[in-house]
Formats: sequence, C-alpha cells, structure tokens
Amino acid sequence: MPRSESPQPGYVLAIDFGGTKIAVGSVRLDGEVVLSDRIETHAELGPAQAVERALATAERIDASTPGDCVGAGAVSPGIIEDDGVQLTPNLPGWDRLTLPALLRDGLGVASVAVANDVNAAALAETRWGALADTEVGLFVSLGTGVKAGLVIGGHVFEGAHGAAGEIGYSLRDAADGAGFAAGHAPLEEFVGGRALGERASALLGGPLSAADVFSHPGLPPGFLDEWLAELSMHVANLAIAIDPERIAVGGGLMAHAERILPRLRDRVRAVVPFPPDVVPARFLHDAALRGAAALAIDAVSRAPIEEVAS
Repeated sequence: MPRSESPQPGYVLAIDFGGTKIAVGSVRLDGEVVLSDRIETHAELGPAQAVERALATAERIDASTPGDCVGAGAVSPGIIEDDGVQLTPNLPGWDRLTLPALLRDGLGVASVAVANDVNAAALAETRWGALADTEVGLFVSLGTGVKAGLVIGGHVFEGAHGAAGEIGYSLRDAADGAGFAAGHAPLEEFVGGRALGERASALLGGPLSAADVFSHPGLPPGFLDEWLAELSMHVANLAIAIDPERIAVGGGLMAHAERILPRLRDRVRAVVPFPPDVVPARFLHDAALRGAAALAIDAVSRAPIEEVAS
C-alpha cells in the first residue's frame, strides 16, 4: 500500500484475528489508535475468507489514515508458523493457513510482525496499561477461548515453543485423559466463552451466547458459580506458580467484570501465599489490537532506515 509523501506522522496497521471478531486499526507510533473497525470472523466458513476481508478492511483504514504506513502487525490465537497456525481449536482450517506470507503479500509493507494474540495483549498492557511497571505480571484473557500471557522480567515470556500460557489445554481433573493428544483442550472446553454458551444452550434447548449466561433467568443459580469456581482455581494456581505482582484480566467476558473479578480476588486472597492485585485490564476491548501495533512498532524501530522507507 504505497503512500504519498505527507507531513503527518507515521503509523502502523494492526490486525487482531479472533474466534468471533476481527479487529483492524491504524495506530500512531506512540500507541494512539487513529481508526479502527471490527468485522465478523465467520470461522465456520474457513480461514481464507477471514484473511481476505481483514485485508480489505485494512486497505480501507489505510486509505483513510493521514500520514505514512511504515509497518504492520497481526495477531491470532495459537502459535503462528510459516505453514500453519497451531493450537487453534476455535478456528477450523487455520492449522494449514500460511498467515505470515498472506499478510506480507496482501498488506504490501516491508515490515509485518505476527504473534499470538494474548501474548500481544500482555505486551500492550505491560507497555501502556494495567501491567506497566511490573517485573512479574499475569494477563488472563477471557474470550472465545482462554489463555494467559506471562510477563517475567518486564517482558512477555513465550516458552520454548511459543506456547507458554496456553492454559486452555490444562487438565481439569487428575483422571482427565482426554487432553491435547486426543484433540481436546479440557479447560477451554469448559471455561472458554464459546463452550460456556454451548453448555447453556444445551441446558435450555435454545441458542445462547456466553453473554446471555450472565443475565438469563432460566439458568440454575449454580451454573455460573461452577464456571467461576473452575476459572478462579486455575487463575489461583497460575499465581502460585509464577508469583506475580499483579493480575490483569481482559477479554470479551470482562463485560461482566462485576461478576468475575470479585470471585477471582476472593480465591486468590484465600489460597495464594503472596496474593497479587487482581485488576481489570486497561484495554478491555482492544488489548490484542494494540499489542499487534506494539509488535509492528518494535519491528519498525529495529529495521534499517532504508527498509522502513521503501
């Protein structure tokens, strides 16, 4: 997407591929979001159409943003590799999606950074948000799926294979044998937003979303309590394992923070030897998008001047 010369400051394009929504935006190099939009993922229709529509949205936003686009960043659930995106149970077909190449070709910029969405969100919260000034922090994302971003030494820790914090694959019971090798993500299949809505739908015999669960009068009182007990146990175990200063909670389900945060705080205070603060993320609705921008900004800052200008 070549740009004409302009006195306006540069910006990066950011794309956040999610299980239900795709967010696209232009972001200044200081982290300020200029323009943004959201479109449906329509994951059931496959990955090609999702990428195509995301690129079209990015082109439209790029054309409407003053200044020069100097780079781009994109994030997705799972582990992004050149020949596929692994660990994406909510995105059928993404294990065969060559996302980095498609984005490089489609965006037409010299620098395109790609990474896991929750790790990117943790980066945004560490740089500009609720985890700023923490050496050891924890970002918990509650959305279509569930994942944690680990901040250690002020940096997002990705692990040996980029899979650190993929707690959706955690076992729920000592006797649980249906884990990753069997094609399951045990915790995500209970705690994730999609699973929460599906269980409620099966119980009441009609379509319900995860958001409906928090207000539907027909659900038994213990339904949400069971979900909160499971979630809070795993968050507390994470806090025991890494001893964070602060836990920031984000994702779409945090629209119901008044139900979620008190239970998390109570469990953490009761069982963690050195209880961290449990706070809402600063960027409840666009942390991953801002994280994609942070990745792009970092990549641009490391690139040779002639590469950025090309």
